[in-house]
Amino acid sequence: MEVPAEGFVGILGPNGSGKTTLLRVLAGVLRPSRGQVLLDGNDLSRTSRPLLARRMAVVPQETHLAFDYTVMEVVLMGRYPHLRAFEIEGPSDFAIAREALAATGTLALQDRPFGTLSGGEKQRVIIAAALAQISGAAAAGLLLLDEPTVALDLSYQLELAGLLLDLQRRLPIAIAISTHDLNFAASVCRTLVLLKDGEVLAAGATADVLTPALIRDLYGVEADVSRHAASGRLVVIPVRRVGAGPAR
Repeated sequence: MEVPAEGFVGILGPNGSGKTTLLRVLAGVLRPSRGQVLLDGNDLSRTSRPLLARRMAVVPQETHLAFDYTVMEVVLMGRYPHLRAFEIEGPSDFAIAREALAATGTLALQDRPFGTLSGGEKQRVIIAAALAQISGAAAAGLLLLDEPTVALDLSYQLELAGLLLDLQRRLPIAIAISTHDLNFAASVCRTLVLLKDGEVLAAGATADVLTPALIRDLYGVEADVSRHAASGRLVVIPVRRVGAGPAR
């Protein structure tokens, strides 16, 4: 698979297919048992951890903090890879943190305890921390998001989709997400990778990959795929499991 500079890639697959593992391999947290992960043509395993942390950031499914940090303190954690040993954040780090908060619409929350935020607000703040982490990279930064909509209601899902698309319009970043939500992926991703049993079943442009035949092969589900008249987006409607009777 490939995540091009300023690309938006979705990783889809059933439980146990390897989505989170693949994200961890891409982030350099896990070393692949075979093959290579290349960043700008260089083997990830030979790239220093501080350099990797300045180029890519991971947004996990959930974030649990040991202490009651403020929103600003959480976002400043993203600046750690840019600091020397025992160095504390300076004015430029605070400026970058405020820019990241403004980009995610959370600047007004900077003094709030992180634990008092709603699920959608927490997600935005963690994305702000990730943006602060990769800010200043010489080349396009990479955001890796693991199941970003798993705890969000429909309103926040729409908000998150709009945020990610807006960030990519304004910033030199590439985005890769793992998700179970086919409709969310169809609304934001330009390319998709379908994983089944740890192998790539298909990869390519979203409209070419998100088809009834491939959804059937991937999930064992019959589905209708159509384009929504008003939004122009692909919409996936599960109909029945393969081998089941007609839907009622």
